[in-house]
Amino acid sequence: MATKEKRNVIVGQSGGPTAAINSSLAGVYRTAKDRGYKKVYGMIHGVQGLMEGRYIDLADHIKTGLDAELLKRTPSAYLGSCRYKLPEIFESKETYEKIFQILTDLEIDCFIYIGGNDSMDTIKKLSDYAIISGSAVRFVGCPKTIDNDLALTDHTPGYGSAAKYIGTSVKEIIRDGWSLETEHGQVVIVEIMGRNAGWLTGSAALSRGEDCDGPDAIYLPELPFDVKKFVEKVKKLLKEKANVVIAISEGIHDKDGKYISEYDNGVEYIDAFGHKQLTGTARYLCTVLSTEIGCKTRAIELSTLQRAASHCASRVDILEAYEVGGAAMKAADEGDSGKMVVIERLSDDPYQAGTEVKDVHKIANDERLVPREWINKEGTYVTDEFITYVRPLIQGDVGPIMVDGIPRHLFVPGFQELL
Repeated sequence: MATKEKRNVIVGQSGGPTAAINSSLAGVYRTAKDRGYKKVYGMIHGVQGLMEGRYIDLADHIKTGLDAELLKRTPSAYLGSCRYKLPEIFESKETYEKIFQILTDLEIDCFIYIGGNDSMDTIKKLSDYAIISGSAVRFVGCPKTIDNDLALTDHTPGYGSAAKYIGTSVKEIIRDGWSLETEHGQVVIVEIMGRNAGWLTGSAALSRGEDCDGPDAIYLPELPFDVKKFVEKVKKLLKEKANVVIAISEGIHDKDGKYISEYDNGVEYIDAFGHKQLTGTARYLCTVLSTEIGCKTRAIELSTLQRAASHCASRVDILEAYEVGGAAMKAADEGDSGKMVVIERLSDDPYQAGTEVKDVHKIANDERLVPREWINKEGTYVTDEFITYVRPLIQGDVGPIMVDGIPRHLFVPGFQELL
């Protein structure tokens, strides 16, 4: 029997960007071309842009080996991202008919979506509709999120580089504090991303070593946060040292589930997936400490720097992101659909990992949290087991390609015209 001729692939990026997301895109593109696909289209701003007819032929933009290397080292989502929630199939059949008509017109065989939890919800729904409608298009998810909260995978591409940046930045903040002398002591609160999962905040402990004691406390969202106990903890620390550095997750909340960030200004923005925008937690706690203790305080929000700092990317992370992108394309090419590529850790020392594919229905809309046993009894720090888990993921460096002293990135010519 004759082998069916391969046609085209389409790939998109969704959710919060990372320093490694474009390495996965490079992996998808290279593997698709190596496996004989004619065209690899890129959705501009994910499935939302696809519905509006916005896409490009990646061959027009990744023309040389240097372009591919630049792409791997380029932060943010090269194709543009989105936070678009597909409706349930029974709620809007027209939405799915529109998407699948576009895929038919473009002669798409494989649909690869690079993203986190919400992106896997998109893969789940599209693969389900493909079965209902009898479409032969194959849908595979490629994991990406600095939050590291996807189920069934040991970790997610993007997390290692963000953890490396956080560990480095917290160490530099601690060093800065050592040089200062204050009359009533100083407390620096570093606010780190992480709505419900504390993987990023816990990585602040990576700053601890022979030349640094690390942060004085770390608060993760997995456990309820008590403001009064926090104040007492800080009072005790200030009796022991003049400069205190504390890492907190933006998503810490009280025993009733109310975010600490809501204590001050409430919530200004909620996205399509119902996620509240969390900001100002560190500022609020600094105000509390200044009022009740009278010490000098400083609030530092690492904010988007955590996911955009490609100059501090982990080599392990960039390489794994590329491999995972290739694995997603391979899985789709070999007939998988409704699946997501996962990373399986084989050993810590030496670090070894491989990839497999898992049912996306068991991943989408789930959340993988830091195990309770990886947080100390008091709830103010992570354990050595946490450090053992994360340290292999930050190893090695991927130096940016510098031009006139500044990193050079790959960009889409005329990108704004596609918006």
